[in-house]
Amino acid sequence: MSGGPSVVERRLHPVTPLRRAWAPVALLAGWAVHDPDQAQQQLSRLTTTALLLALAVVVPAAALYGFLSWWFTHFAVTDTELRIRTGLLFRRTAHIRLERIQAVDVTRPLLARIAGVAKLKLDVIGTAKKDELAFLGEDHARALRAELLARAAGFAPQAVHEVGEAPARELVRVPARDIAVSLLLVGATWGSLASAVVVPPLMWLATHSLWTTLAVAVPLVGGAVTSSAGRFAGAYDWTLSESPDGLRIDRGLLDRTHETVPPGRVQTVRITEPLLWRRRGWVRVGLDVAGSSNSVLLPVAPRGVAESVIARVLPEAVVPDAAALVRPPGRAGWCAPVRWRGYGFTVTETVFAARHGLLRRRLALVPHAKVQSVRLTQGPWRRLWGVADVHVDTGANRTVTARLRDAEEAARLLAAQADRSRTGRGAARPDRWMTGGPGPGPDGSG
Repeated sequence: MSGGPSVVERRLHPVTPLRRAWAPVALLAGWAVHDPDQAQQQLSRLTTTALLLALAVVVPAAALYGFLSWWFTHFAVTDTELRIRTGLLFRRTAHIRLERIQAVDVTRPLLARIAGVAKLKLDVIGTAKKDELAFLGEDHARALRAELLARAAGFAPQAVHEVGEAPARELVRVPARDIAVSLLLVGATWGSLASAVVVPPLMWLATHSLWTTLAVAVPLVGGAVTSSAGRFAGAYDWTLSESPDGLRIDRGLLDRTHETVPPGRVQTVRITEPLLWRRRGWVRVGLDVAGSSNSVLLPVAPRGVAESVIARVLPEAVVPDAAALVRPPGRAGWCAPVRWRGYGFTVTETVFAARHGLLRRRLALVPHAKVQSVRLTQGPWRRLWGVADVHVDTGANRTVTARLRDAEEAARLLAAQADRSRTGRGAARPDRWMTGGPGPGPDGSG
């Protein structure tokens, strides 16, 4: 491999062929599901001897495919990039620039935990799908994750191995009871349960067919149960910790996931407050991170705890209270009857804040430094009533909107927000956070 003698190629864990050997079997299973009648006809023609011979061919072929795909997969970490070389017949080499890595997550599905291996997933700027290394030994995965994050954060290559994995301090651990109760207090849960209870009897009254009723009932009941159980299992033992490489999230009952939210790269913080949570003072905290799919910081937490965590994500930012959010003028009701009462907006020294929703309130906070563009929109009907929307676009390809503002106020806001964004970027935190600067020079010095 070209790249100098210092580049050492490595292979994945030897258990990986067992995972990849399922690909031919999955292909046959997919064909059987796609055309079950044809598959049943073909199977009915097979004798016992022919079936055993087929298995004698398919199983070794699948095992050989898994072994060869593992054998021809290599990865290497250079001073500037992570290279992943794969492909049995058609070769593919991925060059992942280290400075474009947003986060590195360690995932351990249940069977992988039993085997002592883990999957490394990388969030990279400009890619919608995560690149991954599956599987690595657990210790190897943690060490490689620490190495990639340290290099992405700006450490010189010769200092990476001395740094090791950054220490973490636990901030919040969400109780399992709070997760379970919060799921029960969400309308989507009750909606799926209501559908599972109401639709099957109606189907029976309409058709008087047991099989038709079961065909409708089983997916509805199964979906209602697995959806709630899946969300609980995914958020179980949700632990948020703070470390020099960002906020770390550990979660999962069966499949354990270890995620990292890098500081300085959060584009938007979103606070969601469902109606039935308000009595308990609970909120959910979500994030928009450019190039990353990590979208939840806290699944449920008291508002005070959530605000203290947000202060670590957005230093010097203060979450505005309800009284500070200014509603649109009363004439906005002609443009959005009822809904206009849930809209609110304010600007602080650090963030652009906009709220919408009556039953399910959503408050979005955008740091001024993360605003990529500002737009004002006003259709004919809104022009008639003298209101307009102001949109701010972020680097995560998401938009936060101050809805139905007075037209003159919106015009002033448009110009002022552009100025705040320019000055905010000058004082923004560096992307290469561990060094506090733009990154190492050619000689490795920061």
